Amino acid sequence: MSMFKWDVVDPAPGEAVAPHQRLAWGKTIGLGAQHVVAMFGATFVFPLIMGLNANLAIMMSGIATICFLLIVKGKVPSYLGTSASFVGAATAIYAYSGEGGPGGPSDVTGAILVAGVVLALVGVVIHVLGADAVNKVLPPVVTGAVVMLIGFNLAPVATKTYMPSDPWVAIITMLAVVLMAVGLRGFFGRIAVFLGLIFGYVLSWVVDLIWGQTSLPLPGNPEPGPHDRVNWSSVSGADWFGFPSQTKDGLIGNQAFTPGYADVGWHLPSFSIAFILLALPAVIALVAENLGHVKAVAEMTKVDLDPVMGRAVAADGIATVITSTVGGSPTTTYAENIGVMAATRVYSTAAYFVAAGVAILLGLVPKFGAIVNATPPAVLGGITLVLYGMIGLLGAKIWKENGVDFGRPINLVPISAGIILAIGDGALKVTDDFILSGIALGTIVAVGGYHLARAVAPASERDQGTMLSVGTQGVHAEDHAAGHAHHHTHDDGHDHDHPHTDETK
Repeated sequence: MSMFKWDVVDPAPGEAVAPHQRLAWGKTIGLGAQHVVAMFGATFVFPLIMGLNANLAIMMSGIATICFLLIVKGKVPSYLGTSASFVGAATAIYAYSGEGGPGGPSDVTGAILVAGVVLALVGVVIHVLGADAVNKVLPPVVTGAVVMLIGFNLAPVATKTYMPSDPWVAIITMLAVVLMAVGLRGFFGRIAVFLGLIFGYVLSWVVDLIWGQTSLPLPGNPEPGPHDRVNWSSVSGADWFGFPSQTKDGLIGNQAFTPGYADVGWHLPSFSIAFILLALPAVIALVAENLGHVKAVAEMTKVDLDPVMGRAVAADGIATVITSTVGGSPTTTYAENIGVMAATRVYSTAAYFVAAGVAILLGLVPKFGAIVNATPPAVLGGITLVLYGMIGLLGAKIWKENGVDFGRPINLVPISAGIILAIGDGALKVTDDFILSGIALGTIVAVGGYHLARAVAPASERDQGTMLSVGTQGVHAEDHAAGHAHHHTHDDGHDHDHPHTDETK
């Protein structure tokens, strides 16, 4: 099978379509569009809350997906959207208080690029040594802790940065996301965050019409004066077709969160050791995420994908390097799109190539990007109240699925210290111009403290427990179609009505 030549099939009802097959182009294009909608919400929400350009992120996600499919030789059908794992690192970089002060978007993408290189190298290690080697360094107790502290460290961003711009709009948007994520079934439940963003956007517009302007604080501007919650001044002047503009020079700290985000576009990355260390903990979350998704796809397609597991992890790292080189967002395989495959039983990579092409075209519509960039901060506040908590609780999900015993001091003590350091945003001044804080410090303590505890613990206490649970329960798409889906939440920030996939995204 050539990468760009698929066997055309017309399956009977309930019959699966393999990755090397495709339906007629009309149906394939329709499925590709469905994949775009599934990945769309998170792929542009996360750039907004990382101070990056949403249009560029959408476009680069298409390019990243094509690169991923080429590297895995079409054996792992997946879409690469924006990763949530780096939100904490971006926030910490913008708030950095060490020598030189806070960073800007180029510092964020520079740190992400290096993390992408490290992720690619981890993929090579997995390819050579197998996933067991990773589990020895990052057992479930540590992986769960890192995922948890990444999410909970972000709590002040939701409550102190976004929510104050209109607390009532934020809370009502949050409730809408909760109700839709739980109450809507199937496909619409999977895109609850996207639907919640649209709801909050419309709600803000209605509040403007009824109650008029507000003078509440905006991110980066505590006294903005009277202003509309929905400001489309940049939309009318945006072109219908073109490449995202270049990032404005000198943009640092909270300026990247200025409503409208009009000053953030494409840019070259810049590198700082302090900022790189803030981003590296996300690699741990991404490794667990990718391993889980490859296992889930393997269960669905009934194909042993262990031989390409390392290649898939490396491909995600390489894709992240490519996207961040021009100022785009970090990438990860998306559970949303795995859910679409489970529901349709169509695993054709042709649909993903179509989705990637649509995403690239959307990224070349600045007017669309201007509408996205005008999302009211309070709406992002409502969404992040849910998203950040979900990311954190996924750490607990990893612990539960792997039977981590916190009755044992070797698990309880070092992990507790690391989590509190991250949630409390503790800081350790190493030199005058280098400070370890928040997620980076918490991760170092959790990982290093655990292995230090193992080194001094009695032999009976050193058992690491089970291998990280990454999709061993089986996947039954027929159950999903019949309405017997098992409800899962993933750290991409979405609720999903999934078949039984025990992946730890």
